[in-house]
Amino acid sequence: MAVASMAFSDVETFLDDHPELFEDYLNRKGKHSMVEKWLKSHQAAKTPVAPAAEADKPGAHRDSWASRGDGLQRRASQKELRKTFARSKAANANRTYDEHVNSRAQEPLTSMRRRALLRKASSLPPTTAHILSALLESRVNIPQYPSTAVDFKYYLKEHNEREFFLELVKDISNDLDLTSLSYKVLVFVCIMVDADRCSLFLVEGTANKKTLVSKFFDVHAGTAVLPSLSNSDEVQVPWGKGIIGYVAEHGETVNIPDAYQDHRFSDEIDKLTGYKTKSLLCMPIRNSDGEIIGVAQAINKSPEGALFTEDDEKVLQMYLPFCGIAISNAQLFAASRKEYDRSRALLEVVNDLFEEQTDLEKIVRKIMHRAQTLLKCERCSVQLLEDIESPVRHPHLHPTPPFPFILPSVADAGQFGFKDSLEKSSYSDWLINNSIAELVASTGLPVNISDAYQDPRFDAEADQFSGFHIRSVLCVPIWNSNHQIIGVAQVLNRLDGKPFDDADQRLFEAFVIFCGLGINNTIMYDQVKKSWAKQSVALDVLSYHATCSKTEVDKFKAANIPLVCELGIDKLSFDDFSLDVDAMITAALRMFMELGMVQKFKIDYETLCRWLLTVRKNYRMVPYHNWRHAFNVCQCMFSMLTTAGFQETLTEVEILALIVGSICHDLDHRGTNNAFQAKTGSALSLLYGTSATLEHHHFNHAVMILQSEVCASPLTQLDELYYEKKTNMFFELVSKGEYNWNVKAHREMCRSMLMTACDLGAATKPWDISRKVAELVTSEFFDQGDRERSELKLIPSAIFDRNRKDELPGLQLEWIDGICAPLYETLVKLNPRLQPMLDMIQANRARWDELHQLRQHSQEGTKPADPCSSEAPTSAGNRLSHSC
Repeated sequence: MAVASMAFSDVETFLDDHPELFEDYLNRKGKHSMVEKWLKSHQAAKTPVAPAAEADKPGAHRDSWASRGDGLQRRASQKELRKTFARSKAANANRTYDEHVNSRAQEPLTSMRRRALLRKASSLPPTTAHILSALLESRVNIPQYPSTAVDFKYYLKEHNEREFFLELVKDISNDLDLTSLSYKVLVFVCIMVDADRCSLFLVEGTANKKTLVSKFFDVHAGTAVLPSLSNSDEVQVPWGKGIIGYVAEHGETVNIPDAYQDHRFSDEIDKLTGYKTKSLLCMPIRNSDGEIIGVAQAINKSPEGALFTEDDEKVLQMYLPFCGIAISNAQLFAASRKEYDRSRALLEVVNDLFEEQTDLEKIVRKIMHRAQTLLKCERCSVQLLEDIESPVRHPHLHPTPPFPFILPSVADAGQFGFKDSLEKSSYSDWLINNSIAELVASTGLPVNISDAYQDPRFDAEADQFSGFHIRSVLCVPIWNSNHQIIGVAQVLNRLDGKPFDDADQRLFEAFVIFCGLGINNTIMYDQVKKSWAKQSVALDVLSYHATCSKTEVDKFKAANIPLVCELGIDKLSFDDFSLDVDAMITAALRMFMELGMVQKFKIDYETLCRWLLTVRKNYRMVPYHNWRHAFNVCQCMFSMLTTAGFQETLTEVEILALIVGSICHDLDHRGTNNAFQAKTGSALSLLYGTSATLEHHHFNHAVMILQSEVCASPLTQLDELYYEKKTNMFFELVSKGEYNWNVKAHREMCRSMLMTACDLGAATKPWDISRKVAELVTSEFFDQGDRERSELKLIPSAIFDRNRKDELPGLQLEWIDGICAPLYETLVKLNPRLQPMLDMIQANRARWDELHQLRQHSQEGTKPADPCSSEAPTSAGNRLSHSC
């Protein structure tokens, strides 16, 4: 006893120091009888205002509130009561729908306060600590209905029944929150019929499977707080079972003086609540259409032993129809609000994740931004598997940009937007988590690491190398609709410094479900689009091209191939128009034989003939980018290899690649450039993208021919015939004398420059040839310009505009000065034997400049200077001296 006394003394001391805890307990655990006892011992505090307190004195009601001759004083007192009630109502009961929803979000604050009190209580003796822990871990506070409002309604019931009824109806008609409305209905029913307890059951379920559900089965007029709304306190009654089920099914009023004497009564709720039901009044609640939507039940009329009367039934019959309308309105409002919230959330997800289903990069950016916002973390990354089709056993996460995507903290992202934030993030930062990401992709299980440095799966050394310190990691798999893992999403470091908890993981996993659908749809959409484009391109190619016939092959197989000197193909100044289409085939065969490619790579001669003829067939009959242009580029490469001596420096494989690449470099050219493909949305642009569309197509078409059965040979080794142009770097290396043939990257740049120089080789030919080629190029450009004007309704640029053909000399000067001259000047520094090509470019430039000057003077109406006279510019005179 001493220990128990001392323990409860400690509890009392603790509660004195924490009065809010005592109030919390009383609101949740206090009984009506306890409150009545307290009111009797504290009579002065029973009523909210002085006039109500005076009403308890003998004759007070008669003289002050009930006197018919003192109406002004009565109305004034009612006004004061209303003011008091309004103030209390505004402070405690006027909760909107949003406030009710938001109150759930504030529960963590209550939990924080409770944990703080528990920590304080932990220092008390064990018995005391146990009592306080049980008290603190009980149900939380929920919205209160002010006792002053109840007192006011009791007063109106006694003194003005009409105003009392209107007050009740008005109070429920203004409440659209079904929870607080249901509670008010029961409190008011208790007041109207003097019931000790009331319950409200609402109809739920479909027409074939209805049930009666109540979370309010222990409500009385003196209740200060709403009962708990947890599922454990919910009571369900089957349709047609018990008195409540009977009333709901038949729509009849049931008034029973002794419930336990009625066979329809079930004592299950009494057993559940521990409350003894005696007298009982049960009545259906209907909506405006007459459908039963609920049942109200009043239990045990006061004073104890009294029975519910016919007047009680009549009062409820007048009141419950208003309740039915209010409940229906609240249900409709709750349903519409719930549907609105769901629709808004769904629209946000759909808008974010599906509006960009044509662009995978954009959709991943939005995923990361939304994940950062939801989880409030420093960084978010998304990695996708390279091969989504195959089973994920040994996943290989995409190793190169644009994947994975990385975003810095939310604050940083807000400063410079999505694009900049992605560019400013270091790609190497993500590599620190590759092991975790691959683990998640392999197992399909999420990984939540609260302390990265204490987890053996985390690479601490890589973290230190990156400079970004990782504290916590949450990584989850991304699934598609076929239950395949298509990637992983990962967030790092919560902004508040805490580790990611279970709620974060559940939220992230739910979010990633939508992400997976969006990403999968984007990938599928892209695949479908590419498949259509590939089919369209293939049909177009097949409809135009055909493999050469056996007769053609046999013809060249048996033909006598002229020597190099007879063909003149070793000259840098070779006449591009000197050979016909068949002679170009024999000349190409001679190049392969002269370079020793047939012998060194064991190329079957018949296969070589068939391949060359097939390549010729796969060039279209366009003005410039045709078979002749392909052969001329190949001839230029042959002369640079032999005459200029590059054959001595390059390997056999490099020489073969350059020759094959030269003759295939414009395969299936359409006579239009990349910009035109993009503008028209052609199948080529859809298949290869808008960057280097034709270049990708030429390469793939060349590989297709090389790998075909009719052309199968060692040539199929040469899959990579094109090299990225790094012009500026190459120019700088040669200019500084830092070019090194032994450096692989330098050799790659040189091969690229040689390919470009041969492609532009017409500019290095004698004037008549060079100008004729320029006219063919211009003719092809004008054809494109005509199509832009007729098909796209666009005004073409000058170089494509037939109406501005007189501007050709000026455009040629820009092209020579900006592209040709710098390239050949650099190559001459690397190999002086190419000087004749540069000399011819300078001579051709002078002729174009002369034409340009003539055009300008003709526009100005002045006579141009004679380019051979002493008044002509010195540089121009030097360039044209040989022609004068």
